[in-house]
Amino acid sequence: MSRLIVVSNRVSPPGPEGAPSQGGLAMAMSAALREYSGMWFGWSGQSTPAYDGKLSTQRANGVTYATMDLEEQDIEEYYNGYANRTLWPLFHYRIDLTQYERSYGQGYERVNARFADMLTPLIEPGDLIWVQDYHLIPLGRELRMRGLKNAMGFFLHIPWPARELVLTLPRHRQLVEALFHYDVIGFHTEEWKNAFLSYILQDAGGMAMSDGRATAFGRTVLPKAFPIGIDAKGFAAMKQSAEARESYDRMIDSKGGRRMLLGVDRLDYSKGIDERLLAYERLLNESPELKRQIFLLQISTFTRSEVEAYQDMIARLDAMSGRINGLHAEMDWIPIRNVHRMHGRDELAGIYRAADVALVTPLRDGMNLVAKEFVAAQDESDPGVLVLSRFAGAAAQMRDALIVNPFSQEDVADAIRRALAMPVEERRRRWRALMEGVERDDVVAWRDSFVASLEEAHVGGKTRRARIAAARGDG
Repeated sequence: MSRLIVVSNRVSPPGPEGAPSQGGLAMAMSAALREYSGMWFGWSGQSTPAYDGKLSTQRANGVTYATMDLEEQDIEEYYNGYANRTLWPLFHYRIDLTQYERSYGQGYERVNARFADMLTPLIEPGDLIWVQDYHLIPLGRELRMRGLKNAMGFFLHIPWPARELVLTLPRHRQLVEALFHYDVIGFHTEEWKNAFLSYILQDAGGMAMSDGRATAFGRTVLPKAFPIGIDAKGFAAMKQSAEARESYDRMIDSKGGRRMLLGVDRLDYSKGIDERLLAYERLLNESPELKRQIFLLQISTFTRSEVEAYQDMIARLDAMSGRINGLHAEMDWIPIRNVHRMHGRDELAGIYRAADVALVTPLRDGMNLVAKEFVAAQDESDPGVLVLSRFAGAAAQMRDALIVNPFSQEDVADAIRRALAMPVEERRRRWRALMEGVERDDVVAWRDSFVASLEEAHVGGKTRRARIAAARGDG
């Protein structure tokens, strides 16, 4: 078996006792590497006064974790700048929040080149290189410039935007062209893949081939949908842990016989938390009989504190939840419990299980693994109901959820009412269908399908190049 090298912006080495660090991508990558004697390479999350080219490594559970530090200027221009002030809002259709600075683009290119400098000596012939997410789009090009011939794939964990939005990005052509140095480009959904192809066909002079590949910029690549899943088996074991059971028992006691609506999100404008709170407020206004019968637990983890848009958001959400509570609360009932504390995954599993309705209502999301974790945590005899945004990548797979338009307060409020009134037989039927999908399309299936496509595309590409060379008399 070939060695798999995963490259991501941040590397999450194992925590105490070898447990993988928290976070959706961290959990997915740990599971994906588990069966390989592989390597996970990326930024340590730490800063250094000056770039020194030093690499830190540790090995756990058969996986090598290799990390490098970045200068403060790198972090500001590459990470806070181009990644999170330019690409993130643009790819989530928030062009109003997108910032274009030449220094951001320069930092982005510089850090990707440094990643390539550090990674190249670690790569052996036959290794499969799997680059993750929007932070590292140019890395494939940088590795090819350093002579690497290995199979290389790229996976985008966020949406690919409509071509009209891509065109607003300075040097958009160079960014897209960099992707053609990979053998495979992965997206969560057919929608994101087709948006990418729309740009290739209409703005890059490219062609779509009958076998699914695309050609442009003198190169050929395979763009394909690979919907990511969770570690279903691992999560099933996690929800039986002592911490998960304790969390569940605490939540049941805290509910006091009321129905709990649950939102679990990283604090981000793409998650639709503002719109969710307004929809909940509309529900309270339109259905006063539900007061004292329900409450919303909104867990919003604060990240990216250096970006101004996120600083404004936490203040706005706290003010909004405070206003709704002030208008609707009674002495022994508060409609919204607003929490910003980080929760461990075992603790979250218990919270998921105790919830009656999960509100996963992003305005735009690449996949959203919270939806799948909620389903996996449920009690099959009395499962909760998933209310899911049509603009989350997960909606393409999870059709037995209550699919909503998160921009419509009425639509979300109606779905909550329907979820609360849903008979147990229907809840069980919907849950069984959703759970079958979660187990079938898990992180192992995601990994195996991508790696198989990468190996096939790379071998096929070498074969095609050999045929072309032979026809030209070059070899």
